[in-house]
Amino acid sequence: MQVKILPFGVLKDWLGSSTLELPEGATVARLLHEIAHLASNGPRIPPNTWASIAVSVNAEYARPAHILRDGDEVGLLPPVSGGILADNSLVLALTRDPIDASRLVASAKEAENGAVVVFDGIVRNNTRGRQTLYLDYEAYEEMALRQMNDLAVEARQRFSVCHVTIIHRLGRLNVGETSVLIVVASAHRAQAYEASRFLIDTLKKTVPIWKKETFVDGAVWSDGEPFPESIALNAPEPTHGS
Repeated sequence: MQVKILPFGVLKDWLGSSTLELPEGATVARLLHEIAHLASNGPRIPPNTWASIAVSVNAEYARPAHILRDGDEVGLLPPVSGGILADNSLVLALTRDPIDASRLVASAKEAENGAVVVFDGIVRNNTRGRQTLYLDYEAYEEMALRQMNDLAVEARQRFSVCHVTIIHRLGRLNVGETSVLIVVASAHRAQAYEASRFLIDTLKKTVPIWKKETFVDGAVWSDGEPFPESIALNAPEPTHGS
């Protein structure tokens, strides 16, 4: 059987997209061993990056024992650093256009809400002393929207908030532009604060969006936060020759 391999972020630079022939009944673990063997002849993948990846199958996180089927799309996702899903209480989007924060905050204000908490993530002009020129964001878009929806629904239920907006930019962003906007509205401020913190912290760990930073002296894919234990895989490291 054949499966399609979709590497993201820095893994795309090293591996590239491809198809892989596997025996019937092969698992995610078997696939990772095969990829590690093939990668041993290419650019060296740092052990800490390879060991911290997660894997998706058809845009859903998958564990090593997951059995693959012919035609599956397998995403290789390093730690995470279009379209819109919306109803009256959820607004979720990936966009390549500038984010209109004022309009989105205003739309979250309803008579029953006593608090609106806003997290506005902005591209800063430096990282660890290196001057930033611009950022490039990419995502596994179908999966990212699903994960954003799951997060928003969980926040609404867990914290009893009335409204959640999550908008993330993709493509090239200049210094000072909004990269991610989270708006939470609720009857009381405590729930809105707690939900906002939960959303941005969990988004940074689980939603497959990656950031490449370009500085005056070079470019690098940003290190992501480790995946939660329920998602992360201990992938076999490629064996490189001397």
